[in-house]
Amino acid sequence: MSPRHTLRHDTDLRQAGREALAAALQASRADTLATFSAFERALPHLVVPQRDELNPPLWELGHVGWFQEWWLARNPHRALGAVADPDVARRPGVRAGSDALYNSSMVPHASRWSLPLPVAHATREDLAAQLSRTLALLADVQHDDDDALYFFRLALFHEDMHHEAAVYMAQGLGVPIDDPRWQPAVLPLPANDLALEGGPVRLGHAGAGFAFDNELGAHVVALAPYRIGRQVLRWADFLPFVEAGGYAQARWWTDAGRAWLAATQAQAPRFLQRDGPAWRQWRHGRWGPLDPALPACHLTQHEALAWCAWAGRRLPTEAEWETAALRCPQDFRWGDVWEWTASAFAPYPGFTPHPYRDYSAPWFDGRPVLRGASFATQPRLRSAGYRNYFPAERNDIFAGLRTCAL
Repeated sequence: MSPRHTLRHDTDLRQAGREALAAALQASRADTLATFSAFERALPHLVVPQRDELNPPLWELGHVGWFQEWWLARNPHRALGAVADPDVARRPGVRAGSDALYNSSMVPHASRWSLPLPVAHATREDLAAQLSRTLALLADVQHDDDDALYFFRLALFHEDMHHEAAVYMAQGLGVPIDDPRWQPAVLPLPANDLALEGGPVRLGHAGAGFAFDNELGAHVVALAPYRIGRQVLRWADFLPFVEAGGYAQARWWTDAGRAWLAATQAQAPRFLQRDGPAWRQWRHGRWGPLDPALPACHLTQHEALAWCAWAGRRLPTEAEWETAALRCPQDFRWGDVWEWTASAFAPYPGFTPHPYRDYSAPWFDGRPVLRGASFATQPRLRSAGYRNYFPAERNDIFAGLRTCAL
């Protein structure tokens, strides 16, 4: 079984020591720069339209270096880990004035297209200097304890998240990403559901290693017995709903889904078009035949819920999803696309924000949780307990669905 679909990566980098972290930080940066080069080749002057789902590629590149430096080289409290004061006065950075350019907490999204950003060559030089400082600080850490390594792990996972964002932005912009690591895999024919017993289950991280703040707060949840799919839907599973006129039949859609349909006039999933009886898909900046065995992707939660209503199924809760992933690691395939759940993103009991205050707390607004990972997620970031979250209408991300029996 591919490492994409196992749980062995749950603790690899979350509990990694200095040497493994140093190697991962350098590997992550290499991927960041390689994907940025793909944008340079495809986009004249790196110009992208101003849309909510995009960032200027030069801003993205500078931001990942700035974030790493802000929480490590410039942070006098970095050794305190999750209890560090986020507002402590920062030391000077590699580039004067970088906070006004790259601090996502302070720089409005719409303004990023008009900022006086350094050119690509200068930005690469900044990132090299910032990473050099990070690796020197890591080499000076005396013990592999969670507090001392907290911000190194945070900076690594933050850059990994932005790399996946670059891959899905590339999809929307028609930028070819040819690296075989970031391509979807075909799925087998679906087998019968997994049947799981009910009872109390524990959610939430407790113990050693790194955890994001929204994962903390171990607590018990009571589950009824349920049946859940062994894998996500393929296009072969989803498209009969479209072909049956599902997008034109209001009865399958929630109120929010009908409002989304009215606003977007969607008649099919994003990046797909009919070609007579067949379907074509937009990938790598061109239209080509759709492989129906690929995972259904770029679906909103509205579309996921509509398919469920049509098929007489439902989305799993995040507790059901995580329980199946942990109890049935050989039979529960995950990591092909992010999976919409029926759960709203909310704090676990006793939630306390970590120093990066904007990571979780501002988004406890009712948006749904997604679980799993996608084909574009770095393997070291994948974890059965990881909680992703996007508004229900997002269809630029690599998201699909797995379902439960009613």
